[in-house]
Amino acid sequence: MLKKFFEGENILSSLFNFRLNVALTFNVKPESQSCQGDSQTFLEIVSPNLNEAQIQTEKSVDTYAEWDTWDTINAVKSALALNHNVTLVEADHSAFSKLKEINPDIVFNIAEGFNGVSREAQIPSMLDMLKLPYTGSDPLTLATCLDKARTKEILSYYKVPNAKFVLVDSMQRAKEIRLKFPLIVKPISEGSSKGIFSSSFVKDKKELLREVERILVEYNQAALVEEFLPGREFTVAILGNGDEAEVLPIVEISYNDFPKDFIPIYSYEAKWILDTKENPLDVFSCPANLTPELEKKISEAALKTFNILRCKDWSRIDVRLDTNYEPNIIEINPLPGILPNPEENSCYPKAARTKGLNYEEMINKVLYVAAKRHKLI
Repeated sequence: MLKKFFEGENILSSLFNFRLNVALTFNVKPESQSCQGDSQTFLEIVSPNLNEAQIQTEKSVDTYAEWDTWDTINAVKSALALNHNVTLVEADHSAFSKLKEINPDIVFNIAEGFNGVSREAQIPSMLDMLKLPYTGSDPLTLATCLDKARTKEILSYYKVPNAKFVLVDSMQRAKEIRLKFPLIVKPISEGSSKGIFSSSFVKDKKELLREVERILVEYNQAALVEEFLPGREFTVAILGNGDEAEVLPIVEISYNDFPKDFIPIYSYEAKWILDTKENPLDVFSCPANLTPELEKKISEAALKTFNILRCKDWSRIDVRLDTNYEPNIIEINPLPGILPNPEENSCYPKAARTKGLNYEEMINKVLYVAAKRHKLI
């Protein structure tokens, strides 16, 4: 049933000699507009699953940072539609009934969800209930990886290096911290650099208390406080499952192009304000300039993390070196960002292109490894 697939070379025009009915589940940024004029896409500027009261209760400027624009959603749809029948399903309150009615062969899931620490697991949980196959990790892995402290606890149990940390759920707990400055303060359950600003890098107790209070109040969740890792930073894209999972070319993040007054972390300001399509920062290099020994260490740490956390099909894993030049895991992204424009800095597509996969091939290979895992092929 399959055309032959050549490992390490460009994917053929189709991995399948038959068409699947694919549902694409997603969340769209409220400010996003459709740029491709596709009559089959939704045209609402504000997502249907948001009402005025919900928008008013959101205090943080980065509320929808995890969600995708219509550019990305349409690019994924177009890639899948090269070989399959594609139906868009927004991850709103009507998603369950729509998916039940459509009853697709498989779901390509890029939905980040909304509300609560379970948000990334919401669509996969629906799909499990409906017994529908889908791409990407299951609800347990998604919920675990969104909880940064729980993730670090699991990695620590398996002796995977990561920065020393404390989970802080009160100002009193913050006053008792005995970690070594400088520290990084993050919300425990956010992605896409949400809640991480230049001020998140703290050098003394006063700054620490200020940042912990900001997260407790603005994000209504505990803060993760970590010792700062001063070494080089990388991000590792992984594609596949089990023994067939492969590390794509490693991306290095360099902060030499940052303004002098910016802290060397890929903060919200850096990711969404400084680094834009119109003025991209020269911060990423792929493949990273690594010795064979260091490349092996980073790849092994990322793959071990991928398997320990039971990630499926694809993930992007952030790594930073400590004072001993050892790779430490910073974060796991089982729903990696996939901006389609090569002029924008999006690490997973960048690694795929360096491997020799264009955007359409990357998306279809993710579908292929998921379909294979679900024994659809």
